[in-house]
Amino acid sequence: MNRVWLVTGAGSGFGRAITEAAVAAGDVVVGAARRPGTLDDLVAAHPDQVEAVRLDVTDTAAAAALVDDVAARYGRIDVLVNNAGRAHVGAFEETTDAELRSLFDVHVFGPAALVRAVLPHMRARRSGAIVQMSSMGGQMSFAGVGAYSGTKFALEGMSEALADEVAPLGVKVLVAEPGAFRTAFVGSGSASGAIRDYADTVGATRTMLAEADGAQPGDPARAAAVILAALEAEKTPLHLPLGNDAVDAVLGHLAEVRSEVESWAEAARDTAFAG
Repeated sequence: MNRVWLVTGAGSGFGRAITEAAVAAGDVVVGAARRPGTLDDLVAAHPDQVEAVRLDVTDTAAAAALVDDVAARYGRIDVLVNNAGRAHVGAFEETTDAELRSLFDVHVFGPAALVRAVLPHMRARRSGAIVQMSSMGGQMSFAGVGAYSGTKFALEGMSEALADEVAPLGVKVLVAEPGAFRTAFVGSGSASGAIRDYADTVGATRTMLAEADGAQPGDPARAAAVILAALEAEKTPLHLPLGNDAVDAVLGHLAEVRSEVESWAEAARDTAFAG
Protein backbone atom coordinates (compact mmCIF):
# COMPACT_ATOMS: atom_id res chain seq x y z
CA MET A 1 0.00 0.00 0.00
CA ASN A 2 1.39 3.39 -0.97
CA ARG A 3 2.25 5.89 1.73
CA VAL A 4 0.21 8.97 2.61
CA TRP A 5 2.24 12.15 3.14
CA LEU A 6 1.29 15.47 4.70
CA VAL A 7 3.78 18.13 3.57
CA THR A 8 3.67 21.73 4.75
CA GLY A 9 5.06 24.53 2.62
CA ALA A 10 4.44 22.21 -0.33
CA GLY A 11 4.03 24.93 -2.94
CA SER A 12 7.71 25.65 -3.51
CA GLY A 13 11.29 24.80 -2.61
CA PHE A 14 11.92 21.64 -0.61
CA GLY A 15 8.22 21.09 0.00
CA ARG A 16 7.52 21.03 -3.71
CA ALA A 17 10.54 18.81 -4.40
CA ILE A 18 9.56 16.32 -1.69
CA THR A 19 5.99 16.26 -2.96
CA GLU A 20 7.18 15.52 -6.50
CA ALA A 21 9.55 12.79 -5.27
CA ALA A 22 6.83 11.11 -3.22
CA VAL A 23 4.42 11.22 -6.18
CA ALA A 24 7.10 9.71 -8.43
CA ALA A 25 7.41 6.89 -5.88
CA GLY A 26 3.69 6.20 -6.26
CA ASP A 27 2.64 7.75 -2.97
CA VAL A 28 -0.22 10.09 -2.10
CA VAL A 29 0.57 13.62 -0.92
CA VAL A 30 -1.62 16.15 0.82
CA GLY A 31 0.27 19.34 0.12
CA ALA A 32 -0.44 22.16 2.56
CA ALA A 33 0.40 25.73 1.62
CA ARG A 34 -0.75 29.24 2.33
CA ARG A 35 -1.40 29.52 -1.41
CA PRO A 36 -2.60 26.06 -2.48
CA GLY A 37 -3.00 27.26 -6.06
CA THR A 38 0.76 26.84 -6.45
CA LEU A 39 0.08 23.10 -6.58
CA ASP A 40 -2.63 23.26 -9.26
CA ASP A 41 -0.34 21.79 -11.93
CA LEU A 42 0.54 18.78 -9.79
CA VAL A 43 -3.08 18.22 -8.81
CA ALA A 44 -4.08 18.33 -12.49
CA ALA A 45 -1.32 15.94 -13.51
CA HIS A 46 -1.85 13.52 -10.61
CA PRO A 47 -5.44 13.91 -9.41
CA ASP A 48 -5.37 10.58 -7.59
CA GLN A 49 -2.09 11.32 -5.82
CA VAL A 50 -1.99 15.02 -4.96
CA GLU A 51 -4.41 17.08 -2.93
CA ALA A 52 -3.74 20.75 -2.20
CA VAL A 53 -5.06 22.32 1.00
CA ARG A 54 -4.75 25.77 2.51
CA LEU A 55 -2.80 26.03 5.76
CA ASP A 56 -0.90 28.67 7.66
CA VAL A 57 1.13 26.63 10.15
CA THR A 58 1.00 29.44 12.68
CA ASP A 59 -2.72 28.66 13.04
CA THR A 60 -2.10 25.70 15.32
CA ALA A 61 -5.80 24.88 15.76
CA ALA A 62 -6.24 24.65 12.00
CA ALA A 63 -3.10 22.52 11.73
CA ALA A 64 -4.40 20.01 14.27
CA ALA A 65 -7.80 19.90 12.58
CA LEU A 66 -6.15 19.27 9.20
CA VAL A 67 -4.23 16.28 10.55
CA ASP A 68 -7.40 14.69 11.91
CA ASP A 69 -9.24 15.37 8.64
CA VAL A 70 -6.50 13.84 6.50
CA ALA A 71 -6.20 10.80 8.77
CA ALA A 72 -9.96 10.30 8.68
CA ARG A 73 -10.26 10.58 4.90
CA TYR A 74 -7.15 8.60 3.94
CA GLY A 75 -7.09 6.21 6.87
CA ARG A 76 -3.61 7.18 8.03
CA ILE A 77 -0.69 9.58 7.69
CA ASP A 78 2.55 7.74 7.05
CA VAL A 79 4.90 10.72 6.75
CA LEU A 80 4.60 14.23 8.15
CA VAL A 81 7.02 16.76 6.66
CA ASN A 82 7.32 19.99 8.64
CA ASN A 83 8.79 22.13 5.89
CA ALA A 84 7.05 25.53 5.99
CA GLY A 85 9.49 28.28 6.91
CA ARG A 86 11.12 31.55 6.01
CA ALA A 87 14.42 33.35 6.34
CA HIS A 88 15.37 36.22 8.62
CA VAL A 89 18.55 38.28 8.72
CA GLY A 90 19.41 40.68 11.51
CA ALA A 91 21.78 41.15 14.40
CA PHE A 92 20.68 39.88 17.79
CA GLU A 93 20.30 43.48 18.98
CA GLU A 94 18.37 44.50 15.87
CA THR A 95 15.81 41.71 16.01
CA THR A 96 12.61 42.76 17.74
CA ASP A 97 10.57 40.64 20.11
CA ALA A 98 7.74 40.53 17.57
CA GLU A 99 10.09 39.30 14.83
CA LEU A 100 11.54 36.62 17.09
CA ARG A 101 8.13 35.39 18.23
CA SER A 102 6.91 35.30 14.63
CA LEU A 103 9.83 33.07 13.62
CA PHE A 104 9.21 30.73 16.54
CA ASP A 105 5.54 30.50 15.55
CA VAL A 106 6.51 29.30 12.07
CA HIS A 107 9.51 27.10 12.87
CA VAL A 108 8.70 25.73 16.34
CA PHE A 109 5.12 26.11 17.56
CA GLY A 110 3.56 25.26 14.19
CA PRO A 111 5.59 22.07 13.72
CA ALA A 112 5.05 21.13 17.37
CA ALA A 113 1.29 21.35 16.94
CA LEU A 114 1.41 19.16 13.85
CA VAL A 115 3.59 16.57 15.57
CA ARG A 116 1.28 16.44 18.58
CA ALA A 117 -1.69 16.00 16.27
CA VAL A 118 -0.18 13.26 14.10
CA LEU A 119 1.41 11.14 16.83
CA PRO A 120 -1.79 9.56 18.17
CA HIS A 121 -2.48 8.21 14.67
CA MET A 122 1.09 6.96 14.21
CA ARG A 123 1.22 5.45 17.70
CA ALA A 124 -2.02 3.57 17.08
CA ARG A 125 -0.51 1.99 13.94
CA ARG A 126 2.98 1.63 15.45
CA SER A 127 4.47 3.13 12.29
CA GLY A 128 5.20 6.46 10.68
CA ALA A 129 7.88 9.04 10.04
CA ILE A 130 8.31 12.69 10.93
CA VAL A 131 10.63 14.82 8.81
CA GLN A 132 11.70 18.10 10.36
CA MET A 133 13.17 20.49 7.80
CA SER A 134 15.85 22.31 9.75
CA SER A 135 19.06 23.79 8.36
CA MET A 136 22.80 23.58 8.84
CA GLY A 137 21.91 26.64 10.95
CA GLY A 138 20.25 24.23 13.35
CA GLN A 139 23.69 22.87 14.24
CA MET A 140 25.80 26.03 14.10
CA SER A 141 25.24 29.74 13.68
CA PHE A 142 26.96 32.96 12.68
CA ALA A 143 26.43 36.72 12.58
CA GLY A 144 23.05 37.81 11.28
CA VAL A 145 21.14 34.56 11.54
CA GLY A 146 20.84 34.21 15.30
CA ALA A 147 17.05 34.46 15.39
CA TYR A 148 16.62 32.00 12.51
CA SER A 149 19.15 29.57 13.96
CA GLY A 150 17.60 29.92 17.40
CA THR A 151 14.34 28.51 16.05
CA LYS A 152 16.12 25.68 14.30
CA PHE A 153 18.20 24.84 17.39
CA ALA A 154 14.92 24.66 19.32
CA LEU A 155 13.34 22.43 16.69
CA GLU A 156 16.35 20.12 16.69
CA GLY A 157 16.50 19.88 20.48
CA MET A 158 12.83 18.95 20.63
CA SER A 159 13.28 16.49 17.78
CA GLU A 160 16.16 14.67 19.48
CA ALA A 161 13.96 14.05 22.52
CA LEU A 162 11.04 13.15 20.28
CA ALA A 163 13.13 10.55 18.46
CA ASP A 164 14.01 8.92 21.79
CA GLU A 165 10.37 8.82 22.80
CA VAL A 166 8.83 7.43 19.63
CA ALA A 167 11.49 5.01 18.36
CA PRO A 168 10.15 2.17 20.55
CA LEU A 169 6.71 2.87 19.07
CA GLY A 170 7.81 2.32 15.47
CA VAL A 171 7.98 6.00 14.50
CA LYS A 172 11.04 7.49 12.80
CA VAL A 173 12.31 11.06 13.13
CA LEU A 174 14.57 12.61 10.51
CA VAL A 175 16.00 16.13 10.86
CA ALA A 176 17.16 17.46 7.48
CA GLU A 177 19.84 20.18 7.64
CA PRO A 178 20.26 21.76 4.19
CA GLY A 179 22.91 24.25 3.27
CA ALA A 180 22.50 26.65 0.33
CA PHE A 181 19.90 25.30 -2.10
CA ARG A 182 18.33 27.02 -5.08
CA THR A 183 14.93 27.87 -3.65
CA ALA A 184 13.00 31.09 -3.00
CA PHE A 185 13.98 30.88 0.67
CA VAL A 186 16.09 34.05 0.85
CA GLY A 187 13.48 36.14 -0.90
CA SER A 188 10.77 34.87 1.44
CA GLY A 189 12.45 36.26 4.51
CA SER A 190 12.50 39.42 6.56
CA ALA A 191 15.34 41.66 7.70
CA SER A 192 15.78 43.74 10.82
CA GLY A 193 17.12 47.31 10.68
CA ALA A 194 20.84 47.84 10.21
CA ILE A 195 22.89 49.24 13.11
CA ARG A 196 26.11 50.69 11.72
CA ASP A 197 28.34 48.88 14.24
CA TYR A 198 27.30 45.54 12.73
CA ALA A 199 28.16 46.47 9.14
CA ASP A 200 31.27 44.27 9.05
CA THR A 201 29.59 41.21 10.55
CA VAL A 202 25.86 41.13 9.89
CA GLY A 203 26.32 43.31 6.81
CA ALA A 204 28.65 40.71 5.34
CA THR A 205 26.01 38.04 5.84
CA ARG A 206 23.36 40.18 4.15
CA THR A 207 25.67 40.72 1.17
CA MET A 208 26.64 37.05 0.96
CA LEU A 209 23.03 35.85 0.95
CA ALA A 210 21.92 38.45 -1.58
CA GLU A 211 24.78 37.72 -3.98
CA ALA A 212 24.32 33.96 -3.76
CA ASP A 213 20.54 34.03 -4.25
CA GLY A 214 19.62 32.26 -7.47
CA ALA A 215 23.06 30.69 -7.80
CA GLN A 216 23.05 28.36 -4.81
CA PRO A 217 24.70 25.02 -5.64
CA GLY A 218 22.07 22.78 -4.06
CA ASP A 219 19.37 21.10 -6.16
CA PRO A 220 16.16 20.59 -4.10
CA ALA A 221 15.15 17.59 -6.21
CA ARG A 222 18.38 15.77 -5.38
CA ALA A 223 17.97 16.63 -1.71
CA ALA A 224 14.44 15.23 -1.79
CA ALA A 225 15.78 11.98 -3.26
CA VAL A 226 18.26 11.66 -0.39
CA ILE A 227 15.50 12.32 2.17
CA LEU A 228 13.34 9.56 0.68
CA ALA A 229 16.30 7.20 0.63
CA ALA A 230 17.08 7.99 4.28
CA LEU A 231 13.48 7.27 5.29
CA GLU A 232 13.61 3.92 3.52
CA ALA A 233 16.97 2.94 5.03
CA GLU A 234 17.08 0.23 7.67
CA LYS A 235 18.65 2.78 10.02
CA THR A 236 17.30 6.25 9.28
CA PRO A 237 19.67 8.99 10.49
CA LEU A 238 18.39 11.49 13.01
CA HIS A 239 20.56 14.29 11.57
CA LEU A 240 21.03 14.60 7.81
CA PRO A 241 23.11 17.57 6.58
CA LEU A 242 22.47 18.17 2.87
CA GLY A 243 24.98 19.72 0.49
CA ASN A 244 28.77 20.04 0.55
CA ASP A 245 28.55 23.29 2.49
CA ALA A 246 26.28 21.80 5.15
CA VAL A 247 28.36 18.65 5.62
CA ASP A 248 31.60 20.66 5.86
CA ALA A 249 30.10 23.30 8.17
CA VAL A 250 28.54 20.79 10.56
CA LEU A 251 31.68 18.64 10.73
CA GLY A 252 33.84 21.73 11.22
CA HIS A 253 31.60 23.02 13.98
CA LEU A 254 31.60 19.68 15.78
CA ALA A 255 35.41 19.64 15.64
CA GLU A 256 35.56 23.16 17.10
CA VAL A 257 33.18 22.26 19.92
CA ARG A 258 35.18 19.13 20.71
CA SER A 259 38.43 21.13 20.79
CA GLU A 260 36.95 23.74 23.14
CA VAL A 261 35.50 21.13 25.49
CA GLU A 262 38.73 19.18 25.61
CA SER A 263 40.86 22.29 26.25
CA TRP A 264 38.76 23.18 29.30
CA ALA A 265 37.87 19.64 30.35
CA GLU A 266 40.19 19.49 33.37
CA ALA A 267 38.94 22.75 34.85
CA ALA A 268 35.33 21.95 33.97
CA ARG A 269 35.50 18.55 35.68
CA ASP A 270 37.02 20.04 38.81
CA THR A 271 33.74 21.59 39.94
CA ALA A 272 32.39 19.03 42.42
CA PHE A 273 32.10 19.65 46.14
CA ALA A 274 35.43 18.98 47.84
CA GLY A 275 35.62 15.48 49.28
